[in-house]
Amino acid sequence: MLIETETTPNPATLKFLPGQAVMDTGTRDFATPEEAEASPLAEALFGLGDVTGVFFGRDFISVTAGPGVEWHGLKPDVLGILLDHFSANMPLFRQGSAAFSVPADDAGFTDDPEDADIVAQIKELIETRVRPAVANDGGDIIYRGFDKGKVYLQMQGACSGCPSSTATLKNGIEQLLKYYVPEVTEVRAV
Repeated sequence: MLIETETTPNPATLKFLPGQAVMDTGTRDFATPEEAEASPLAEALFGLGDVTGVFFGRDFISVTAGPGVEWHGLKPDVLGILLDHFSANMPLFRQGSAAFSVPADDAGFTDDPEDADIVAQIKELIETRVRPAVANDGGDIIYRGFDKGKVYLQMQGACSGCPSSTATLKNGIEQLLKYYVPEVTEVRAV
C-alpha cells in the first residue's frame, strides 16, 4: 500500500492520502486526545505525543504537529500508523461513537427566518466553490451562521490555525460571498 503525502498551506500540517476512502460522508476533526478516543486511528496518532490535531476528510487524513516538532522525524511514525490501520482494514471509529461532524448551523444564534434565501445562497456557494478548494489544502469549512451581513465560518483540519487562513477568509471567501450575495458585508472565523 502506498500512502501519498502532500504539504498544506499550514506548515505544521501534512495531508496523507491512503488511496482509498477515509470517510464515506462528512468529515471529522479531532483537536484533543480526549476527542480522539472515538477513533482508534486518531487515538494512535495522538499517542505519538507530537500530534496536536487530526482531521479525517473524504479521501485524506490531515495531521498537525505540535510547536517545534520537525516533520522529518514525525512523518515515518505517522505513515507507519496509517499503513498498519488501512492494511488491516481496521474500523475508523469505535462502536457507539459519532462517526462524523454534524455541521451545526449556529454561532451562538439562530439564523433569522427572513434571511432564508440569503443563507441558502451562502451555503450553496460554500458547498460548491469553497469546500472543494479548502479540502484540497487538507481541511474543511463549516457554515455557522449569518447575522446582520456577517457570515460566521469555522475552519477545520489543516485550515484551523493556518497562518494564511485569515487571508483566505478575507481575500478569498469574503470577496466571493460579497460578489454573489450583496447582503454579505463581512466574513468572520469562529
